[in-house]
Amino acid sequence: MILAENLDQFGKDPWWLVLAKVVVIFAFLVVMTLFAIWYERKVVARMQVRPGPNRNGPFGLLQSLADGLKLAFKEDIMPRLADKVVFFFAPVISTICAFTAFSVIPFGPTVSIFGTHSPLQLTDIPVAVLLVLACSSMGIYGVVLGGWASGSTYPLLGGLRSSAQMISYEVAMGLSIVSVFLVSGTMSTSQIVEGQAGNGTVDIGGWQADLPAWYGILLLPSFLIYFTAAVGETNRAPFDLPEAESELVGGFHTEYSSLKFALFFLAEYVNMVTVSGLCATLFLGGWRAPWPISLWDGANQGWWPVLWFTIKVLLLLFVFVWLRGTLPRLRYDQFMRFGWKVLIPANLIWILSLAGILLTIDSDNLSSLGKFGVSVAIIVAALALGLTAIALSRRNVTAVEMPKAHPGGRVGGDKGFPLPPLNLEVPPSPRAKRVIVEREPVSTGKENA
Repeated sequence: MILAENLDQFGKDPWWLVLAKVVVIFAFLVVMTLFAIWYERKVVARMQVRPGPNRNGPFGLLQSLADGLKLAFKEDIMPRLADKVVFFFAPVISTICAFTAFSVIPFGPTVSIFGTHSPLQLTDIPVAVLLVLACSSMGIYGVVLGGWASGSTYPLLGGLRSSAQMISYEVAMGLSIVSVFLVSGTMSTSQIVEGQAGNGTVDIGGWQADLPAWYGILLLPSFLIYFTAAVGETNRAPFDLPEAESELVGGFHTEYSSLKFALFFLAEYVNMVTVSGLCATLFLGGWRAPWPISLWDGANQGWWPVLWFTIKVLLLLFVFVWLRGTLPRLRYDQFMRFGWKVLIPANLIWILSLAGILLTIDSDNLSSLGKFGVSVAIIVAALALGLTAIALSRRNVTAVEMPKAHPGGRVGGDKGFPLPPLNLEVPPSPRAKRVIVEREPVSTGKENA
């Protein structure tokens, strides 16, 4: 794969430009959060045939700002049994990690900013994608510590759920990105975007293939697994088990109020924007214009790429909202089983298949027809392996012989467990009308006295 420009272009900006980029990224994420909240409420309202927010500002655009100001002026309540230091820093950890992860996401190519040529990206390193994953992993600590430090039962249960859920889906998300590393040959976000440039011809290990330049089409299984894991990683419906209002009141942030709750709320939506931006960078060409806009010579020059990148992020945010408005919440055991027994094995099989295909393509001893045949054989073998694994996981389990019931209606003897009724008789409802039986008066002996 043809790599991008040298990473030496980063780290040479003057201090005022670095500060300006930090402020612009912070403002972009805050504005995107305010817009995403309004966007989500309007889309879900449209799905449910109701108007949604329409009072504050044109089309209700200022409703999110009004909600934020309301949270800022609400009373800040701290539980008596809470660990005050950890309770305060938990939302701060989640928010800082969410903002930091966006520092390596490219917005566009190199442009002139007040006479200084600089890429539209704060910074980039050879392992930039791993930095995003590290920030996402550190953000888990904020959720877990927030639930633990509250000194309450339901936040603790929400924190425990979060620690298992987010770590599990972090594994699936990390494995889904491995295929991008294999094809692009780099972990730098700017070089991954540059590797998706072209007119439909992709160079993989010196072999020219007439394939779409976007990795989301070339590596479709990885793209689908990444986005599914991202929904679980950000605690969004139908995977919002750490919050689970119907079971845990509010989950890990039940005891939070005012600005601390606003920070958790902000971190969740910033994480949505971050995983959407990383998804657009890894699989949807990043800031590069989609076809047929890419036929225009100036589509990928100047400030236009910022618009294409923002549109891709908004489309991915729409999928988050779409899932919330259409799918019910999963049970926790179903959710964890889906992550460990479906996503991760499918990821491993796909990575092994892709590695075999790449090794076949790099081989100099095979003709083009032979390479194609070996690649198809590897894919078929991987599918057969996956179907076999599914069949084995669903094999019939031999029924375990239960102990016989004691004649007294108990299992395991007189001191065993009570046996439920075997005739499936339903006990009478307490609301059913009772039949009043008239009885003869009982004589007390005082009548004859």
